[in-house]
Amino acid sequence: MRILILGSGPGGYVAALRAAQMGAEVTVVEEKEVGGTCLNEGCIPTKTLVASAEAYARAKDLASFGIDFTGEIKPNARKIVERKNSVIANQVKGIRGLFKSWGVTLKEGRGSFIDDKQIRLISKSGAEENLTADKFIIATGSRPASIPTFPFDGKRIISSTEALDMQEIPDSMLIIGAGVMGCEFGCIYREFGTEVTLIELMPRALTTEDPEISQIMERELKKKKIKLHTGVKVERVTSDETGVKAFLSGGKELTASKMLVTIGRAFNTAGIGVEHAGIELDKRGAIVVNEFMETSNKDIYAIGDVTGGMLLAHVASKQGLTAVANIMGHKEKMDYSVIPAGIFTHPEIASVGIRENQAEERGLKYKVGRFQYRALGKAHAMGEIAGLFKVIADADSNKILGVHIIGHDAADIIHEAAVAMKAGLTVEALADTVHAHPTLAEGLMEAAEDVMGRAIHVPKP
Repeated sequence: MRILILGSGPGGYVAALRAAQMGAEVTVVEEKEVGGTCLNEGCIPTKTLVASAEAYARAKDLASFGIDFTGEIKPNARKIVERKNSVIANQVKGIRGLFKSWGVTLKEGRGSFIDDKQIRLISKSGAEENLTADKFIIATGSRPASIPTFPFDGKRIISSTEALDMQEIPDSMLIIGAGVMGCEFGCIYREFGTEVTLIELMPRALTTEDPEISQIMERELKKKKIKLHTGVKVERVTSDETGVKAFLSGGKELTASKMLVTIGRAFNTAGIGVEHAGIELDKRGAIVVNEFMETSNKDIYAIGDVTGGMLLAHVASKQGLTAVANIMGHKEKMDYSVIPAGIFTHPEIASVGIRENQAEERGLKYKVGRFQYRALGKAHAMGEIAGLFKVIADADSNKILGVHIIGHDAADIIHEAAVAMKAGLTVEALADTVHAHPTLAEGLMEAAEDVMGRAIHVPKP
């Protein structure tokens, strides 16, 4: 079986390696660099900046841990970016090494379908080559959407890509969109000393999250002196050598030295010849796929952001594994019912399953258990007491429907809940599992107990 994969992000490279493990002859076509947006311009570089911001915050707070330090501590943007680039380079080298180890052929250049059986590759040198395969996987990802209201110039008005490479810490920044990226970058640059203002069209920050979690995050943003304007629209933007100005609905004007736009992603379907291969797109320009990751052409599969579903790296990876399993004759369906997600703000946010507002909208009978981070001894020892564990369970069966955490290490702890949900466990099973002390994960056990009204470290109502 010959498989050709367009794109080597977390969907494409994972699919390539699994296909090679299963005995396929695999070719990957990559226009930029292996690892895709996630590794080069998204997940990994952003979390590297988060780590630098957290290190700086901890250094400024050494006195509260009983450590005396004299001297100046300040962020060095150039060195922070150098460290970020070093982390990326190491991961890129790792993927290239895995390709070599498993015999995956990497073709560097831009590929597009000539018809449904072959792709034309134009290399970086301009040389052309036609490539054929038995099956194809499109994994070309997405990019920041170009929005007429915000004329990107890469200097004053920037996307997340430029925000990862700034050589100086800006004194002020307007961030358009208080979603995942907006809140993450807001926390990063506020920690570095930037005056941050978030502007959100929707009535609350992080509208994809449980409303109670969003409310707590808004409280934490306020503590950090991050300004948040919700329910407003940016009607017009101007910029010059001194900075950028946003004109909001209602007449308010805001100014800053930088504007970061974090609203919307565009799907990378243009220029790859989908029209020559009989591949259907939806009205947003995303590739239509079924539960087997097949496109409208059964010899061509699509995975990751380009399919327009959950724009998460780990979802792309799982879709890649699913696509390869089906190509190699093992019928598998993509299951989206238990997909954990993390938001790397400070404090972190993580979720799996349904939100409480979704339970209400669906008319479900449910009950909720909660447990505060500040009730955990480990949280106090770490100096990280802000946060909440929230467990949503079916009122009759006690089956876990959703878990939401805001607090330190939330994105790691959530996987315990994901495993429990994948196994179909009840809150009793989670509550009755002995958790080591002192740990933060005890909070999840206590929240499960609280669903049944028996949490030990919760005051009597």
